[in-house]
Amino acid sequence: MGRGDGSGRVVSPPGADDTGTRILHVDMDAFYASVEVLHDPSLAGKPLIVGGMEGRGVVSSASYEARRFGVRSAMGVAQALRLCPQAVVVTPHFERYASLSRQVMAILHDITPLVEPLSIDEAFLDVSGARRLWGTPGEIARMLRARVKAETGLICSVGVAATKHVAKIASTRSKPDGLLIVSEPDTAAFLAALPVSALWGVGPKAAETLEGRGIRLVSDILASPRAVLDRALGPAGGERIWQLAHGIDPRTVQTQRTEKSIGHEETFLTDVADAAVLRSELRRLSDRVAARLRGGGWRAGTVALKLRYADFTTLSRSLSLAEPSDVGQRIGDVAIGLFDALELSQPVRLIGVRAEKLRGGDGGSVPLWDEDAEWRRVDAALDDARERFGGGAVTRASVLGPRRDVNALPTNPRLPRTE
Repeated sequence: MGRGDGSGRVVSPPGADDTGTRILHVDMDAFYASVEVLHDPSLAGKPLIVGGMEGRGVVSSASYEARRFGVRSAMGVAQALRLCPQAVVVTPHFERYASLSRQVMAILHDITPLVEPLSIDEAFLDVSGARRLWGTPGEIARMLRARVKAETGLICSVGVAATKHVAKIASTRSKPDGLLIVSEPDTAAFLAALPVSALWGVGPKAAETLEGRGIRLVSDILASPRAVLDRALGPAGGERIWQLAHGIDPRTVQTQRTEKSIGHEETFLTDVADAAVLRSELRRLSDRVAARLRGGGWRAGTVALKLRYADFTTLSRSLSLAEPSDVGQRIGDVAIGLFDALELSQPVRLIGVRAEKLRGGDGGSVPLWDEDAEWRRVDAALDDARERFGGGAVTRASVLGPRRDVNALPTNPRLPRTE
């Protein structure tokens, strides 16, 4: 396997056998960085970092030219610049990324309705029903890559396989700008030569545990008794990697995803010890979470607080609501209540709010008396203003005062993530 910088890249030759395949995994290459190059062609061929420009900014994306110096996503920008001093750093432009993502997803849906987006820049497709219209899975993959390039100017890598798991591994191995087809008859041999860390869901700790028992390759998993795997990873973990090593993955492409949680968090330029500043930030983050809940037609059953101290100690607290809510004031009140129950032992590096146990916005009983009715009207007015003038145009006056302190300004703007 490569290191995420294009080393170890493997692609299929023209006319490669695609017998028994039906799943495509489409993954945009260095998506944020590629969009920035599309917007400013003078950046092409240069080591490019997309991330916060100052303080504790974090790398959101890096071009392959920068990755060859060891730059990785989620790395501090300061560390990235030490590894690659000649890199160009640009701040993220999430509106651009979202717009290009919509264009790419529209192309995928034009090929088949069986599309499962995994994130803003990757998706699974089941093309078993599209063969009569577009050809074999391999032909569809080539056509798809050409359309994405012609219609958006962006490059993607595609893995073609019989299962989702193998298709995802294949797209990763073919990066950047590649196509790798793994036919059903070739799946066992393809998997056997891979390191255990290549299996989907085997993280660094699990890989280290397996390697400590001499299990370094998937072929070693195949040769190991199930009892050894179970002792290393537990019965559930042992069963999972045994199945994946044997190419067993019954999961189908799901066209409707159920969001499990919605959250926002911020990392401060310098550690914050002022509780008023932190409460103000929680109020702002809660409003953002609530706006996304309303936009997706969800209500939160639980509100969670995340707090990271200067020494990286991280605390999490949560509280279930009596009634699911998408009201910013209600979510903020709960988050601040969880915060106030803590005794700050040191300055805070990061703070976040998350809505969990999501339910459909129109489900459940309607209370006889809605104590949040006034705040719902406020939220409706805020939503209308944001839609007309942009997301940052309107906010609560209560979040402006403490945030005038430069120490409270976030340095790591990030696209909202759904986990």
